[in-house]
Amino acid sequence: MIARPVTDLSAAEARRVALAAQGFTNSPRLRSRRPFDNALERLHVLQIDSVNVFSRSHYMPVFSRHGGYEQQRLDDHLWGSGEFTEYWAHEAAFIPVADRKLFGWRMADRRDRHTARGSSPSLEQAIADVRAKLAANGPQLVRELEEGPREKRGPWWDWSDTKHAVELLFAWGEVVSAGREGFQRRYALAEQAIADEHLVDVDRETAQRLLVARAARSLGVATLPDLADYHRLKTAEARIAVRSLEASGELVPVSVQGWKTRTGAPEPAWLHRDARVPGRLAPNALLTPFDPVVWYRPRAERMFDFHYRIEIYTPKEKRQFGYYCLPLMVGGKLAGRIDLKADRAQRALLVQAAWHEPDAPRHTGDVAADLLRQAADWQGLSEIRVSGAGNLELPRALTA
Repeated sequence: MIARPVTDLSAAEARRVALAAQGFTNSPRLRSRRPFDNALERLHVLQIDSVNVFSRSHYMPVFSRHGGYEQQRLDDHLWGSGEFTEYWAHEAAFIPVADRKLFGWRMADRRDRHTARGSSPSLEQAIADVRAKLAANGPQLVRELEEGPREKRGPWWDWSDTKHAVELLFAWGEVVSAGREGFQRRYALAEQAIADEHLVDVDRETAQRLLVARAARSLGVATLPDLADYHRLKTAEARIAVRSLEASGELVPVSVQGWKTRTGAPEPAWLHRDARVPGRLAPNALLTPFDPVVWYRPRAERMFDFHYRIEIYTPKEKRQFGYYCLPLMVGGKLAGRIDLKADRAQRALLVQAAWHEPDAPRHTGDVAADLLRQAADWQGLSEIRVSGAGNLELPRALTA
């Protein structure tokens, strides 16, 4: 580590600071006792996504930082330890249950918006019914809460009124996830699943200051938009928090080489006081598109010169790289992307396309091949099939 007061960072130093803050190390092996603590404490937010082309997103950050592990152990920890809960933190995400109270202001805002807009009598009745059924019967899936065939649909995403009602109650904090079955939430009233000490809200300004502090710790070095995006705060809200944290010394203003505003002026940035500048940190990893390293696209472009857009919703003929491309990190830089799919029936990992960036290291293909072997082994796949699409050359005879 470089032990010196930091006021200026090179672009390479900023990348190392960010990756270290995100839990990447030069010794990635998981600990035998409480193996997930390092990654989860560093990330603070573990985004959940339903896409399961290769692996569900919430499994990927631990794999990216530590290699293969048993996914059920992570699920057991997230849903069974009582230490985590789900809420709209970045998007839908796991957060420490102790930090649920920091989102009370968001829950109140969402309830107020619903009240101001108004809703149909059928939806209001569904809300009352969900409350009553959960109170009487405890945690339930949506299909258990619904009565009879789903004939009446709500106006949003073709949801039934019951589904719409339970998602509103979840957003308001009245209802929580008490686990999942086939990736469908089992809903419970908050008081049925969360300890009373975590149901007391923190005032808005204090909560937002604490959220920005957590974002800063997880990012290491960041701009105001970076800090705001981590927990989806408004820029004005994050700015107030940054001023307070800077005054207290928790955030230290720094200048980062090459970080510019749209007008070309140096972009203000802040270093968390606990951040360190590793002398060397050069991890290799496959990332989920929802990893904090890349989820805020302007930061990924600024820090890694990596332009990334997910193409799931892009028509096939208009896709540039592939349906579900995973960013490829080589030596601490984003050097490519690989479109992966797990064919579980054939026990095969399908490399549908592989691409390198213009300045990718010469050994990018070798690193990618090694990571693909690790990925196949992690997913229990015995074969790797390379299509040959894309500009990154991989061995056709890759074996898992």
